[in-house]
Amino acid sequence: MSDSNNANSNEQISEPMPIDPPEDQTVEVPTAEETGEDPTVELQPQTQIPLQENQEPNQEPQEQEQEPQSDPIPLPMDTSSEPHPDPQPSTPPQPTDKKDEPSTPIHISNPLEISISTPTDESELSSQVVKSEEEAHRLYCEYGHKTGFSVRKGKQYYYVGTKNICTKDYYCSKEGSKDTDKLTEQDFKDPHTRTNCKAMVRFRVDEEGNWRVVHLVKEHNHPLVKPEERHLLRSARSHTAGRQRLIDLMTSPFFQSINNYASSSVQGGSLLSQQEVRSIVKPVYISGADSQSLVNLLKTKGLEDGMFYWDVQVDSEGRFGNFFWRDGRSRVDYDTFGDVVVFDTSFRLNKYNLICCPFVGVNHHWQNVMFGCGLLIDEKTESFWWLFKSFLDSMGGNYPKSIFTDQNLSMARAIEQVFPNTRHRIYQRFIHKNLMPRLGSLNLNDSKSFHKMFNKCLHGCNSEQELELTWSTMLKEFKLQDHKWLNNLYKIRNKWCSALNKDAFDGGIEWDQRTESMSNIFDGIADKSGNLGKFFFSAEKLTEDWREKEYEEDIHLNQKAIVCAIKYSEILNHASKIYTHKIYKLFELEYLEGCGATFFKEVPQGGTIYKFECTNQSRGSTTFTVTLDINTLQISCDCQKFVTMGILCSHSLKALTVKNIGIIPERNIVKRWSKSARKRVYYDKNGEYFSKVMRYCYDLVLKSQGHKELRDLVWQAVEGGEESLEKFGEITNLHTHSFATR
Repeated sequence: MSDSNNANSNEQISEPMPIDPPEDQTVEVPTAEETGEDPTVELQPQTQIPLQENQEPNQEPQEQEQEPQSDPIPLPMDTSSEPHPDPQPSTPPQPTDKKDEPSTPIHISNPLEISISTPTDESELSSQVVKSEEEAHRLYCEYGHKTGFSVRKGKQYYYVGTKNICTKDYYCSKEGSKDTDKLTEQDFKDPHTRTNCKAMVRFRVDEEGNWRVVHLVKEHNHPLVKPEERHLLRSARSHTAGRQRLIDLMTSPFFQSINNYASSSVQGGSLLSQQEVRSIVKPVYISGADSQSLVNLLKTKGLEDGMFYWDVQVDSEGRFGNFFWRDGRSRVDYDTFGDVVVFDTSFRLNKYNLICCPFVGVNHHWQNVMFGCGLLIDEKTESFWWLFKSFLDSMGGNYPKSIFTDQNLSMARAIEQVFPNTRHRIYQRFIHKNLMPRLGSLNLNDSKSFHKMFNKCLHGCNSEQELELTWSTMLKEFKLQDHKWLNNLYKIRNKWCSALNKDAFDGGIEWDQRTESMSNIFDGIADKSGNLGKFFFSAEKLTEDWREKEYEEDIHLNQKAIVCAIKYSEILNHASKIYTHKIYKLFELEYLEGCGATFFKEVPQGGTIYKFECTNQSRGSTTFTVTLDINTLQISCDCQKFVTMGILCSHSLKALTVKNIGIIPERNIVKRWSKSARKRVYYDKNGEYFSKVMRYCYDLVLKSQGHKELRDLVWQAVEGGEESLEKFGEITNLHTHSFATR
């Protein structure tokens, strides 16, 4: 498809692509202020049940309070149930990928009879009657899950002279506190810290064994967990609510694809296969009106923007499924900054559970830049394959150097097929997001030391040998040798460990200094329950906001000179003339560390070649070797920062300073970080003249369209160029024609 085309109806997928719009999983529970009720609700029992002799309901129980349960930090789940090893190269995917499907079936005699009514408010909770302690616990856990808190078991009392339970309490997991006076605001947000929360429920058991709620405190003194994070609550994960409840969770917009739930546990640990899930979930498609409204928007944008590109995939019956689009400016941005791409699938639209897939990069100000956006109906390999192919076609077949994604086997297969020359990396922020839910058994008192070692494995090691030693030490120290998720993660270490990717450019997107996140970019800006058109406008607004920030930074760059930390440093002054403000600051930090915090030892080599052994005082005792040819100014360091980031490291700058070299070598100036990053990016004397000139002119039009003075300048330049062409034509007897109109 060319930029000027409107759509490309692709009918490669033979099987229908159903989407079932799930029921809204969020239940709003009115507060005491909203209802006018007292937060403590007393419910009178039908009959008076005697307690033990001389015992009041608030006295200590005969049996000790049961061991509390602590919650993991609520974080969104990953898009794959386990990390997967590297995929093997394969041919383009077929519509049905049966090898992904687990064969283990679910063992339930009559699953349709399994149902547990989930309480959505206190009145519904109090009206239910259960028959056992386990059911009572599960009932309150379900209520807690819907409301946003976790549950732990509390005190219980017995009938006099028996071991039959009379009353049983269940608390919010943040009940009690060791030292209430020292609680901080962060403690109330931390799911592991008790804040003396008074929320609880009391069940009373009658003589027939019926459990009823007789006392309920519904107010909490801490923030409740967000709906999209409630599936990680410990008490919510400790109970299964039957087969249909599992299906409801699977189709929730806060969960990922059905593929991930083939390994979900239900009814005593049995597994539900993908084939069974697909047979249970009723196939419903994106409404024709909704999909057509998006198509109409894309067509309109195509008429307004000559470089706008869009694509849609339809099934064998002509129903719309997957979408992709990008505007002309995104193509211009990709030509300049398309060496690194982050592909994020964490955002979902509630209405159809569509997967929103932005392609994001980083510009010369180290800011986010949008390359395009896709909507997928599932996470099958063929869907990712189609989307990546559409993206690549829209960018003229130019591959990025690196692409960062989440852990997902289907996605990895598609990348292997569509981007064979691109380094596939797993974004470390995604790994951190998925880590805490996997560490439920880890002693929280040791979590800081564990995270320190884990982070060193991610980006603190300098060699594969150091990674192997650190990883094995971590597993041994915390007794995690048999931890399945960590072991599978280690199998794909070449995709996430910085030490194993020193030969690939990444633009520093995972550096701690970069505060702008490239994941979950749509959170908070899109109406999740809205239609596709609303999402399109939300994505467009976010893109425009990013571009406005770049424009403001460009103005700042032109109006305010960079102030160097060392006023008379030649190399810093040289850097200030080359780099944008943000990149200069990164360069300056490297220079200052090289000058003030780096030991060096010069190793004689003879001739014009010099070697230096450099050690950073702030980064441990690791020594790096710098090689410098003072004749050609060719310099290299085995830390490889210049390869991965595109700016010289502190070790190299130390070597240049020692040899009194006050400029940055020409070969070490990466244009994508310079003030002139966008200038003459399309110059190519060997081919693609027409399309490159078009994009260059398009970029000029975009920059000038909002200001009359700038538009006048562009017209003057166009008319001046036209006059020059006409004069040249007269001299060489060429016939040129004027098409410029004002």
